[in-house]
Amino acid sequence: MGITERVAELSAKLKQQKGSIETEEATKNAFVMPFIGRVLGYDVFNPAEVIPEFTADVGTKRGEKIDYALVHDGQVQMLIEAKKVTEPLRLEHASQLFRYFSVTNARIAILTNGQTWEFYTDLDEPNKMDSKPFLVLDLSAVDRTLLPELAKLTRESFDLDSVISAAGELKYIGAIKRALGAEFKEPSEEWVRFLAGRVYGGRNITQRVREQFHPLVQKAAHQFLTEQVNDRLKTALGSGEAEQDVTELAAAAQAPGQDAAPLAEPEGAQLERTRDVVTTEDELDAYRVVRAIACSEVPADRIFGRDTKTYFGVLLDDNNRKPVARLWFNRSRRYLGVFDENKVETRIPIERAEDIYAHADRLRKTVAGYLSKADERI
Repeated sequence: MGITERVAELSAKLKQQKGSIETEEATKNAFVMPFIGRVLGYDVFNPAEVIPEFTADVGTKRGEKIDYALVHDGQVQMLIEAKKVTEPLRLEHASQLFRYFSVTNARIAILTNGQTWEFYTDLDEPNKMDSKPFLVLDLSAVDRTLLPELAKLTRESFDLDSVISAAGELKYIGAIKRALGAEFKEPSEEWVRFLAGRVYGGRNITQRVREQFHPLVQKAAHQFLTEQVNDRLKTALGSGEAEQDVTELAAAAQAPGQDAAPLAEPEGAQLERTRDVVTTEDELDAYRVVRAIACSEVPADRIFGRDTKTYFGVLLDDNNRKPVARLWFNRSRRYLGVFDENKVETRIPIERAEDIYAHADRLRKTVAGYLSKADERI
């Protein structure tokens, strides 16, 4: 399973469990340790790779501990400080990281609450941790363009020099994207003045003109994002009835005056919806889980999703004769539909998408069965 599938798996878990996590220790167990082990590939139970409660006395500060130190080639390379998932990250949370950064060999410091992962290095001054991260990964809304950089920090392909060389560009690109996101959500006075100056025929951009243009800029921003989402989804789904369905969904999701909330698609997802079908986030989360499981047998792009009014189907090679699973989520009781070698379906009650992992072997066996039959015909 590649890093994209591993991150998607943890993202789905976070969405399901976040509401029940109330402490820092629970956050570590539920999200931080799985990220270290599953995503970054370090053995959390091997002290030669992961040192919990890492201590390196700093000046008059004695006995302070960093939550985790990650070791590669016998050297501490990354430091991790964790906070509880319900607490937004603030720079003051990183005080121990700042101190430890200068007295260890680590060039990467990570501040996280399990959902948001902020990666720091020493771009501004050598051996002094920067005040701004060069990479921010939000597991609740994964930016897939960051995953190749994250892959460079995994144990199997640790490439510190490559990460550091790209960190400067990543730092400013990330900051610009966050600034643009903030402007699209709630345009600042400077942004309104700038855009009004581009389109307004009058000579002076007065306070009255700015007040007039503020809602217009906000509305135009939402419409622009909606159009971009539409174009992307239409390309993925093809033309015809699906396009009309996508238009309605995207417009409803990003109505003026509301936060942008485009319909999320898993990376590489191949989805087809019939008319009047609304695909829910829970269905997409479950689809991601099935797809992640099946990726142990086939490439991800061979797993397709097809939503209908009664169930969400997961197919191999977009072939109705090769059902991998059915997600019966359009009812009060949820079921996972699995298939035997004769394609007889059995429905298994589940509560959450992550419950599907308990049936991973059965799903893999179904996919492997289709592959073996294909080999027999060759």
